[in-house]
Amino acid sequence: MHSLNRRGFLKAAGAATTGTLIASRLHALDALAALQAESPRPVAANDHIQIALIGAGGQGMGDTKTAIQVPGVKLIAVADCYDGRLAHSKELWGDDIFTTRDYAEILARKDIDAVIIGTPDHWHKQASVDAMKAGKDVYCEKPMIHLYADGPEMIEAARATKQILQVGSQRVSSLIYSKAKDLLASGAIGKLNMVTARWDRNSSMGAWNYTVPPDASPETCDWPRFLGTAPKIAFNAEQFFQWRKWKAYGSGVAGDLFVHLFSGTHFITGSHGPTRGMATGGLRFWNDGRDVPDVMLGLFDYKEGFNLSLRVNFVDGGEESEGLIFTGSEGTMEIAGNSVSVSRVPREKAPGYTIGTFTEAMQKQFLAEYSAKYPPHAEGETLAGTEKFVAPAGYSDSYDHFKNFFASVRSRQPVVEDAVFGFRAAGAALLSNLSLERGAIVKWDPEAMKLA
Repeated sequence: MHSLNRRGFLKAAGAATTGTLIASRLHALDALAALQAESPRPVAANDHIQIALIGAGGQGMGDTKTAIQVPGVKLIAVADCYDGRLAHSKELWGDDIFTTRDYAEILARKDIDAVIIGTPDHWHKQASVDAMKAGKDVYCEKPMIHLYADGPEMIEAARATKQILQVGSQRVSSLIYSKAKDLLASGAIGKLNMVTARWDRNSSMGAWNYTVPPDASPETCDWPRFLGTAPKIAFNAEQFFQWRKWKAYGSGVAGDLFVHLFSGTHFITGSHGPTRGMATGGLRFWNDGRDVPDVMLGLFDYKEGFNLSLRVNFVDGGEESEGLIFTGSEGTMEIAGNSVSVSRVPREKAPGYTIGTFTEAMQKQFLAEYSAKYPPHAEGETLAGTEKFVAPAGYSDSYDHFKNFFASVRSRQPVVEDAVFGFRAAGAALLSNLSLERGAIVKWDPEAMKLA
């Protein structure tokens, strides 16, 4: 793996002169890729981790397909409130898979070691707490919380039961984000002062208009169980299958997408979160009955001395994209897809001058003094360059996130994204909803994890 730091970058730039940009250098993250490609250790038959899925929607099924690729992991049960998903689980994973509408039946089984929770947000806390109290380790999809009160209860349940709880923001396990963390710590872009992050979508599916199955009905869907703590209303197939569009069940773009950007930012910078934030946005296009915005922008202050600017746009006319740009005193670092690049433009030591309005004698005197104080082409003064690091083809941070989770299940060592990290990321993200609702700046204590 290529190592880049401030000294190394300038050395690599060589004898570049004023205004020169050295040729971009591309590096595959070969060493890290090799680690992922290593043959897994043999797993004895009695060493299998047996898992269950609670909430078999698109995210839950996708998570499970990735999880069972990890050697030594076996799916044995699925719970969901729609009969069609239970039937499809048997089609995917075999008729011997145990299925139920009631996840309590899964938690009562002694042969299940861990559960994946892919439910709507408003069930995350209760399903996680119930699972941990039943002696199961938990992989809970992001955002960890739906309400701020959920966080302390989940943290306490993990502490009291000593069960593993991993939150599902997979970028925390990404080799690209790990490389970015190292680059920032090495001083590759100088002192960080701003992070700009975006997640734009321009499709109906991207805006959560998921397909409602033709057989959706009160008979095929356990509507009362789905509602849980949500307001009791008559069966609504759209709200059942497109729940992210309603704040009774989901957390809007803040909980679905901002939380990924917060998780990545916190992992790379080592920060625990912002001290205050504000957001604006609204429904600009998808006026289909939903009660959450399809456009949201947020601004956040961090005590470490940088600001975070976030944007989610479901009305974007361009390409769908996700990315983060870290701006420092001597360059920028950008994450885009499975790559991270650094563009370095060191701050010049010479301040420059504007002397055109001075007398010729004064200009001559000034230039003589200036040249003596700031010799031309001082070493390191005007060097610039770019470096790009890319993940191997087919790389999956989701796989690595599950691999890390199951390693912790076996070793009982801490996970990469525990309940405290998950609460700090989700708590920061949900400041956006609170700010928009109040029309005001909202303060947050990232250490105590409380609204200030």
